[in-house]
Amino acid sequence: MAVPAAVMLAVGLWGLHRGGMWRDEAVTYQVARRTVPQIWRLLHEVDAVHGLYYLLMHIVLGAAPGRPGEVDLRLPSVCAAAVTAGLVAALGTRLARPRVGLWAGLMYALTPLVGHYAQEGRSYALVAAGATGATLLLVRAAEQGGRRAWCWYGAVLGLTCWLHEFAVLLLLAHAGTLALARSSGRVWRGWGCAAGGVALSLLPMVVVSHRQSAQVAWLREPDVETAQELLRQYLGPTDGVYWACLALGLLGLTRLVGRRGELTLAAVALPLAVLPPVALMLASQLTPLYVDRYVLYALAGAPLLVALGADRVAGLLGRLCTHGTATVSRSPAFTLAGVLALLLAFTHQLPLLRHDRVAGTRPDDLGAVAEAAARALRPGDPVLYLPAHARGTQLAYPADFSTTWDVALAEPGPASGTLYGHEVGAGTLRRRLAGVDQVWAVVEKYALVSGYRPRLSTERAKVAVLNQQFVLREEIVVDRVALRLYVRPIRGEEGRAQGAGRWGLVAPTRR
Repeated sequence: MAVPAAVMLAVGLWGLHRGGMWRDEAVTYQVARRTVPQIWRLLHEVDAVHGLYYLLMHIVLGAAPGRPGEVDLRLPSVCAAAVTAGLVAALGTRLARPRVGLWAGLMYALTPLVGHYAQEGRSYALVAAGATGATLLLVRAAEQGGRRAWCWYGAVLGLTCWLHEFAVLLLLAHAGTLALARSSGRVWRGWGCAAGGVALSLLPMVVVSHRQSAQVAWLREPDVETAQELLRQYLGPTDGVYWACLALGLLGLTRLVGRRGELTLAAVALPLAVLPPVALMLASQLTPLYVDRYVLYALAGAPLLVALGADRVAGLLGRLCTHGTATVSRSPAFTLAGVLALLLAFTHQLPLLRHDRVAGTRPDDLGAVAEAAARALRPGDPVLYLPAHARGTQLAYPADFSTTWDVALAEPGPASGTLYGHEVGAGTLRRRLAGVDQVWAVVEKYALVSGYRPRLSTERAKVAVLNQQFVLREEIVVDRVALRLYVRPIRGEEGRAQGAGRWGLVAPTRR
């Protein structure tokens, strides 16, 4: 357990300070720094599914010396990933043999998708740790029995589901494991009581998060390509690693069902890797809910199957070398050969891992946007955020906007129980903008598209006033955000301003 955990810790810490937060991390950062009552109020409106995680991060960031930064935000995910690698190794050791655990744990630690989410200030690495721990507790409870063992299993799984409600799909995987093991009625009763307790405890979360389902309205139905992409991420994004791991994983299924009541490693790993993502993809055909990170915890099953298949190969080679006996297959040389093969796979995928640690590889880099704003803005400059959630940059990096005036803001997020605050009405906004000669707009790039028609009246007023009363003087584009300086037109430019009517018709000039 220790070696895979140490390797995962090293991989996670490598390049951890890769750059600024992206918008999901920025939400974690700004919410976790609120007071507990403010967080509680927010969860009644949005992000109830992340409530426990925000409270945990509130403690973590509160304990950080000085002003917490990106490393403090991501460090819990790194530690959780290291714990998961150790737990994967423990599963392989318990249900097979030590070298299977070592290989599986190392493969988990070196998988690019794992390294990606180990460096994210979100809950998914913590959910993976909880899910793998619950799986290990399932094995212990099924083998040893006892009310206390099932209580521990239910408690850990329940907490994991409160970190993210889609971890409840782990119950399907565990039911599949018990079915493949042909477990006794006693085991099924113990598991059923624990599973029922988890489901009941999650009902308040389900009710509240269902009311907040508009937050994931941007999702689309997964298709066959989505499933193929997930399989690639599980086994290795490069062709050589992918096909080798796929072959070994299939070979690891050769002893899927053991003696009655026996939990084989394949019977644990296969349902874990397959059932949660498949169930979420099928459910998403009716209501789109699938994103790969929501079922990151299922990835732990893949390295277990691959390591088990590699152990089968080692056993076969050992028998061939010794004319039917298995003595050589237990030699440390085979264990070392497996470790070297994993190192070779690691070097093969090293460019992917290195690229993932370069600033700007996430969907956006709000730190870079804030740096650009700090260079461009002057004390007292009015700033307009279009749409309102573009204010996320200012909330994540308030020091770079501390001397500016947020023209549209009526009540900040912490006081209003919202993520981005309440804005003034359209009439008030027009009156405020009437008193300024220039305004900086922090604009999401999709809002620059011709024909953009926001739903809210305040957002429509922002677009109308900027197009009708101002001309674009300067533009700085960083990732998916544009910083635009609008100034009132001088004589001769009035017609250009009045006739603009849509974004992008007035060419910017440098100030």
